[in-house]
Amino acid sequence: MSNENSRLKNIKALREKKGWTQEKLAQEAGISYQTLIKIEHGGIKNPRIETLIKIAKSLDSPLDKLVEYE
Repeated sequence: MSNENSRLKNIKALREKKGWTQEKLAQEAGISYQTLIKIEHGGIKNPRIETLIKIAKSLDSPLDKLVEYE
């Protein structure tokens, strides 16, 4: 599994753990819904660090949790 896929899987898993939809996370993070979809589905392979920070904060998760690898 590539590093990007691990990161994307972690974002989705953390989002689902909170019981949030993609729309809810996008809204909470202040990013577009389409951007979040692309990140989760691999359309954006290397999201900007600023975007990852927004997602991590919204999920109440340390940034390094988003980039853990299996």
